[in-house]
Amino acid sequence: MKYAVISDIHGNMEALNAVLTDIEEVEMADKILCLGDLAMAGPEPGAAIDKIKSLVEAEKVICIQGNTDKMIADYNEDILYSLREKNEVMANALEADVKILSDSQKEFLKNLPVNEKVEYLKNKILMVHGSPRRNDENIFPEMPISEIEEMVKDTDADIILCGHTHVPCGYQTESRKTIVNDGSVGRPFSEEPKACYAILDIGMGCISVRHKHIEYDVNTASKKLLERGYDGCEKLAKMLLHATSRYPQ
Repeated sequence: MKYAVISDIHGNMEALNAVLTDIEEVEMADKILCLGDLAMAGPEPGAAIDKIKSLVEAEKVICIQGNTDKMIADYNEDILYSLREKNEVMANALEADVKILSDSQKEFLKNLPVNEKVEYLKNKILMVHGSPRRNDENIFPEMPISEIEEMVKDTDADIILCGHTHVPCGYQTESRKTIVNDGSVGRPFSEEPKACYAILDIGMGCISVRHKHIEYDVNTASKKLLERGYDGCEKLAKMLLHATSRYPQ
């Protein structure tokens, strides 16, 4: 069974379409596992939600809820204020997205599960957005393995798939758990502006994981985001071209 693992699309349809084409035409994956963050702070949030929703309905994708999906679905003044204290631009993005998304799109995000379990050939796979403990907990490269062990100790999954950080990485724990962070389709935090996703291939007695970096029309995506027009969107648009930090400065 070949799974394509995607996450953190953030409304970037150019990146999403390029990745979906690679999944279908090059990898010919059997199923897509989507770890959330479909819309917020991107060029086309509604289109990204609609695309994933159509693939879920066609049973091609299993999708869970990311932390920004939850922000949109549960939006209120307290959430906006809390985010504004962390980063003004991201708060502006949230406010702008909530205004243009339809009730049905918000309802789709609201009804996504927080996590999901998949099993194949007795391999238990757990889909989370941040970590098994929280949807906004970071699993970064080069963390102490003891920290990773603590995050995953309460799950019996053999394979834990996560996103959230927008930085791909992987771990093999002493408790024989495999952790894979698939990176980000729509907002990769790297000097090279390529969409990132992972391929998880499970066969009889073997498991392989590969990260793939896919070129896409990043200039068009950046231009579309700039045209959104809210305060700070130009900083987010620039991050699509070159990003090494988590939040716009």
